[in-house]
Amino acid sequence: MTSSETPLVRVLEADGSFAPTAAAERYLPLIDALTDAELEQFYRDMVVIRAIDTQATNLQRQGQLALWPPSRGQEAAQVGSARAARAQDTIFPSYREHAVTRIRGVDPVDIIKLMRGVSHGGWDPSDPKNGNTRLYTLVLGSQTLHATGYAMGLVFDGRTGTGDPERDEAVVVYYGDGASSQGDVHEAMVFAASYQAPTVFFLQNNHWAISVPVATQSRVPLVERSAGYGIPSVRVDGNDVLASYAVSRTALEEARSGQGPRAIEAVTYRLGAHTTSDDPTKYRGSDEEDEWAQRDPIPRMRAYLEGRGAAASFFADVESEAADAAEDLRVRTLELQPPTVDSMFAHAYSEPHPLIDQQREWLARYEASFEGEQA
Repeated sequence: MTSSETPLVRVLEADGSFAPTAAAERYLPLIDALTDAELEQFYRDMVVIRAIDTQATNLQRQGQLALWPPSRGQEAAQVGSARAARAQDTIFPSYREHAVTRIRGVDPVDIIKLMRGVSHGGWDPSDPKNGNTRLYTLVLGSQTLHATGYAMGLVFDGRTGTGDPERDEAVVVYYGDGASSQGDVHEAMVFAASYQAPTVFFLQNNHWAISVPVATQSRVPLVERSAGYGIPSVRVDGNDVLASYAVSRTALEEARSGQGPRAIEAVTYRLGAHTTSDDPTKYRGSDEEDEWAQRDPIPRMRAYLEGRGAAASFFADVESEAADAAEDLRVRTLELQPPTVDSMFAHAYSEPHPLIDQQREWLARYEASFEGEQA
C-alpha cells in the first residue's frame, strides 16, 4: 500500500478550511464538542512553544547550550496529542517534545538545563508538577520499551481497563520515523500486543532521520509497521491540530478501557534542522522545504480561527505571551549556574550506597591536596 492509498485523517486543509477526509468522519463528534476556548488554547500552545523553541535555538547559536533539537513544524502533532491525554496518563517523550512537556507542566528551562549540561535529566518525573512526564531520551527508541514496561505494570496492578474513565490509566510514547527502524521499537510492540498493554505509540513522521529520508527507511507507510503486530493503527495529518487531538483522544480512551495498545503515525515535517549540530541543506532541497512550509500548522489553525470569528485582540495577546515566554527563557537561561561538585553523586543509586560515599570522600581529599602547602 502506498502513502497515497493509505487513509489519512485530516480535518483542516492547509488553508485552514474545514474539509474532513472520509477517514476523519468518525472523529468529528469530538471536534464538534470543542469549545472556542479550547480551540484557541491549541493555537496559543503552538505559537508560544515555537517562540520558546526559536529562542532556545538562538541561545545555542550564541554558545549558551551544547545542543538544541528544534521542533518547528511539529507543533500540531504534539499539542493535539498532549491535550488529548488525561492527567493520570504517563508521558514518555523522545527529545523533541517541547510542546508536550510544557503542556504537562515541565518548565522549559528544565529542558535547557539538560541541553546546557548542568543537569543529568532536567526535571524530577516523580514531582506532580511535571504531569507524569518522564525524562527526555536521547537513545533512539529506548523509551518505547520503558513505556511498554510501565504499561504492562498498569495491567498487572489493575490500574487500567476497570471501567472507570476517571481512574483508568494509559501511556503515550513519542518517537520518530528514524527511531521506528530501531529494534527496541519493534520489541516494545511485540510485548505491548502480547500483554494488551495500554500503550499509545505516537510516531511523528517528520520525513527525515537526520539525513536519511523516510522513503529509504521504509518501503511501505510507517503506520503499517505497527499494524503488522496486530495493533490498531491510524495515519493522521500531523500538521492538523484538530485531527491530532481527536485521533489521540480516541486511541487513549480505547487503550485505557482495556482494548490494548494503539498506534498513530502523525505525518508532519521537520522545518528546521535535526539538531543545531546538523545542516539540512546538505541533504534536502529548498523546494521540499517550501512545499511543507505551505502546510505549516500555525497559519493553518489561525486561518480556521479567523474564519470562526476570533478577535484580532486574541492573536495580539498570543503574540505578546509568546514574546514574554521567549524572553523569560533567555533571562533564566543566562542566570543558570554550574552544578555543584556533589551533584555528580546524586541519583546514581535510588538509596544511599557506601561506594558513592567512598567516592565522594576520595574526591574531597583529592581536591584538598591542591590547597595550601600541598599545592
